[in-house]
Amino acid sequence: MNVGILYSRIRKDEKLLLAELRERGHEVTKIDVRKVQFGLTEPPEIFDDIDIVLDRCLATSRSKYATQYVAAYGIPVINSPETAEVCADKAKNSLALAQAGVPTPKTDVAFTKESAMESIEKFGYPCVLKPVVGSWGRLMAKLDSRDAAEAILEHKATLGHYEHKVFYIQEFVDKPGRDIRVLATDGEPVAAMVRSSDHWLTNAAKGATTEAFELDDEALELVKKASDAVGGGLLGIDLMETGDGYTVHEVNHTVEFKALTDATDVDVPAKVVDWLESKVKVEVPA
Repeated sequence: MNVGILYSRIRKDEKLLLAELRERGHEVTKIDVRKVQFGLTEPPEIFDDIDIVLDRCLATSRSKYATQYVAAYGIPVINSPETAEVCADKAKNSLALAQAGVPTPKTDVAFTKESAMESIEKFGYPCVLKPVVGSWGRLMAKLDSRDAAEAILEHKATLGHYEHKVFYIQEFVDKPGRDIRVLATDGEPVAAMVRSSDHWLTNAAKGATTEAFELDDEALELVKKASDAVGGGLLGIDLMETGDGYTVHEVNHTVEFKALTDATDVDVPAKVVDWLESKVKVEVPA
């Protein structure tokens, strides 16, 4: 098959996928989205003869728009623009999980500093303020007092982009110093790890230590439900352990997996390519 890779930077994750695809004899077309113009009707020539496109764009905006155009050209794309639209926005992500009956932290969305402060006071301290768009734990704040909340709300309100004026407030989950990242393909786990840190943020990008994690039946069920809630695909599903079981706080659509590769014995790129091959067989006419 000929796999198109949408990218703006080739990271270790993409190198692992490219090596696996080429080792199996598949053709790979690297598509640097910074250099492509997407027309309304006819796809750019670089998409000729491509069987399936894998979105690995680093920037959320590029991911959302590029996948919409690729899908409009009738080319299968992983992940779909519908999945990207939900996962790229934390508010939409939380809403989709809640509507599907997936346990997720209590969350409010507010549009003014005053109403945001009411939500913060309702949740009590500490609670968490997050940007609706963002990754790697950037611009997330744990609010420990009213003074801190007022200062951060004022700061966000003065930032230019409208997204900073959407206040996403979430209860603080007292997790046991770690969370769980699961890489899944259409709800089927590929590999899972725990990310542990003394910091309240346990992202691998923030320096958390990682080790393999074996999913129990409850976690397996939640991974499938969370995947279905956002439309399926190649996803990173994040769970936290609570006194009442698990809660799913986020589903990621352009998921990185290099930390999973290092933490587990699973050949993650091979599993992902197995799944891509099955998608082509189903979705692309012979």
